[in-house]
Amino acid sequence: MKTPLLEMKNITKVFPGVKALNNVSFQVAQGEIHCLVGENGAGKSTLMKVLSGVYPHGDYSGDILFGGEIQKFNGISDSEKAGIAIIYQELALVPEMTVYENIFLGNEIKSANGFTVDWNETIKRAVEALKKVRLDVNPAAKVKDLGVGKQQLIEIAKALSKEVKLLILDEPTAALNEDDSENLLNLLRELKNHGVTCIMISHKLREVIAIADTITVLRDGQTICTLDAKKGEVSESVLIKHMVGREIDNIYPSREHKQPGEIVLEVRGWNAYNPALGRDILKDINFNVRKGEIVGFAGLMGSGRTELALSLFGNPDGYRVSGEMYIKGEKKHFGHTSGAISAGMAYVTEDRKGDGLILIQDVKQNISLANLQEVANRGVVNENAEIKVANEYKGSLNIKTPSIEQKVSNLSGGNQQKVSLGKWLFVKPGVLILDEPTRGIDVGAKYEIYTIMTKLVQQGMSIIMISSELPEILGMSDRVYIVSSGKITGELPIEEATQEKIMQLATN
Repeated sequence: MKTPLLEMKNITKVFPGVKALNNVSFQVAQGEIHCLVGENGAGKSTLMKVLSGVYPHGDYSGDILFGGEIQKFNGISDSEKAGIAIIYQELALVPEMTVYENIFLGNEIKSANGFTVDWNETIKRAVEALKKVRLDVNPAAKVKDLGVGKQQLIEIAKALSKEVKLLILDEPTAALNEDDSENLLNLLRELKNHGVTCIMISHKLREVIAIADTITVLRDGQTICTLDAKKGEVSESVLIKHMVGREIDNIYPSREHKQPGEIVLEVRGWNAYNPALGRDILKDINFNVRKGEIVGFAGLMGSGRTELALSLFGNPDGYRVSGEMYIKGEKKHFGHTSGAISAGMAYVTEDRKGDGLILIQDVKQNISLANLQEVANRGVVNENAEIKVANEYKGSLNIKTPSIEQKVSNLSGGNQQKVSLGKWLFVKPGVLILDEPTRGIDVGAKYEIYTIMTKLVQQGMSIIMISSELPEILGMSDRVYIVSSGKITGELPIEEATQEKIMQLATN
C-alpha cells in the first residue's frame, strides 16, 4: 500500500471544559483532494490547527506523520517549512498592501546585500504565482480594491510561492458567489493534476461531492468514517446521516402556510445614495411584510439586499435615504438603530464575527447587549437578571456551551449564530431581519435555525430573510422578492417560485 503523505494518529486536544478532539485519526494520500466534513464544533478546524502548528507539539496528544516522518511543529513557520500551508475562512491579507507585498509577506526575497528586499524579483515571482492561480490582476494593486474571490486566489498564490505540498482550505467558498466558487474548485482540480495535495473543509455538501476523492466525517471530536468517492460511497443523505448521527429527511421543517395577517411593515418609493461610492444603491423599492410570514429576499451578491436592510434599520452606514416606511400603519424614519429597535425591528447581520458579536465577551454579555436597560437598574447591570435571561435563551435556542460565561470566540459557528439570534430576540421585535442566517454553519445547525424561525412566525413574528442560497429561499419563504442592481425586479408567491425564475429576475 502506498505510504500516505499525511497521517494523523490518535489526536486528542482539550480546552478548559471541552474535549475538542478525542482520539482522531485519518490519512491523506499524495495528490488527492480530501474533504473534512462535520457539524460546527465537530473539531475540523481544531484538527487543522493542530496540523499547521497553531496548537504546538505538546499542546495535544497523538502523532503527526508527514512524508512518513513524525513531525513536532511548534508554530506555523515549522509546518510551512515542511510544505504545509493553511488558508482560513477569514483571509489573512493586509488590505492596504499591494498584491505582490501580500504574496511574499513573511517570506521576503532578499537583495544580494542581504539587508533589503529585492522588489523587482518580488514582482516577477508574484506574477508567476498569479499565473498559477489564473488570476489576471495588476500585482501593484492594493488588496482592499479587489473582490473576495480574487483575494482568495491571492491567498492560494501566496501558499504556492512557498512550494506547498499540502494545501489546507477552511471553508474557502463560504463568502464566494457561484461563479467564484466554481472557479476555485476548478483551480483545486488543476493543482491536483500538478501534484498538490489538498484538504478542504466545507459545509457545502454539493461542492464536497463534486470535488472530493475521499471524505472524512468528524462528529463530536471523533472520527466517524472515511468514504471513497470513487467507489460511489458518497451522497448528501449519507454524509448528513454520518455528520448528525441520524437521518434528516427534509432539512426544512414542515410548516403550515396559513393566511398571513395584517401588514406590519410597508416600504414605499425607497431610495438610497451611498456618498462613498458616489451612486444610488437602492432605487424605488416597494414591498410589504405581513404578520406571521417569512419573506425571502433573493439576489446576487452586490444586488443591494444588505444595503436595503441596513437603510431600514437606522441607516448605520449613513446613506442618503428617501421614501416612506410604515410600521403597523405608523410612518417611521430612524436616524439611529436605537429608533428601529424601539419601534420593534431587529437585524441579525451576515457577519456575526465582525459586526454581530463581541467575541472576547461571554455568552450572557452578548445576549443582553442590545437591550441592556432590561437587565439594568439605574444604569448598573443586574448580573442576576443578566444570568437569568442568558439561561432562558441558552435553553430555548439550544445553545451548546459549557457555561453562559464561556467566551463567544470559543463557540462553534452555529452556536455563535444562535447567540447572535438570542441577542436580537431579547429586544422582543415584531419584525426580524435575518441576513444570511445560515452562512458558514453545518446542516444540523441549519435545521435548528430553521426550526427556531418556524416557531417565531407561528408566534406571530414577521421575518425578512436575505439569503444567497436558493434552496433555503424556496424551502423557508412564504413569498420571495428578487433584488437586482438596487431594484426589486419581481415578487413571487412561494407556489410559483423556482430557482430558474428567481435567477432570471436576479440577472435582469
